[in-house]
Amino acid sequence: MSADYDALRSDVKETQDKSLEALRSANAPDALSVVRELDAPDDADVLGVPGGEIVAQELIINVVPQAADEFTCHSCFLVRHRSQMAREHDGHQYCRECEG
Repeated sequence: MSADYDALRSDVKETQDKSLEALRSANAPDALSVVRELDAPDDADVLGVPGGEIVAQELIINVVPQAADEFTCHSCFLVRHRSQMAREHDGHQYCRECEG
């Protein structure tokens, strides 16, 4: 007697049929209601704040210009001291960490 191992067992097939019937009969929302819900503006969208959080404090930062003995690495874009320069190629300077 040969057995077809690729065929579904009867108990598995019955379970799949029952679960499919349960899904069909469930009160699932239609596609348009889901789209409308996703397109509805949130409270954060109405306020125009990207993170949804309003900060009532003003941040004051003093920006210090790049000194004469510093350079900006063309790879990592960090301002470094000239002693950390590894090489200069085509007018672009690279730090030791990016060259390492």
